[in-house]
Amino acid sequence: VQLQASGGGLVQAGGSLRLSCIASGSFFSLGSVGWYRQAPGKERELVADITREGSTNYGDSVKGRFSISRDNAKNTVFLQMNSLKPEDSAVYYCSAEIALRVAYPYDPGYWGQGTQVTVSS
Repeated sequence: VQLQASGGGLVQAGGSLRLSCIASGSFFSLGSVGWYRQAPGKERELVADITREGSTNYGDSVKGRFSISRDNAKNTVFLQMNSLKPEDSAVYYCSAEIALRVAYPYDPGYWGQGTQVTVSS
């Protein structure tokens, strides 16, 4: 099972980016998925997460600017980032809970490789 994060890049302040996290491989169900970010010299922080049913949660610094959504049929989670600021620059990672088989519990230990977001002032 792999998580592939993509969509990062260089954007000017005030611009937008849309990140994608795709789960691939052999598994039964994709559970909750979270986007995290880590800037140089800083701890990794939660940006947003979403349950399989669609309940969402956002970090205080991105509320009102970022939106997380998912397509369960495609095992994909999106992070729409609007009104980007230079302080949003970081490597963004997705993390997921995955149940490998029917009746297996969700394992929260899956991480993607990260995608760089750089916001210029």
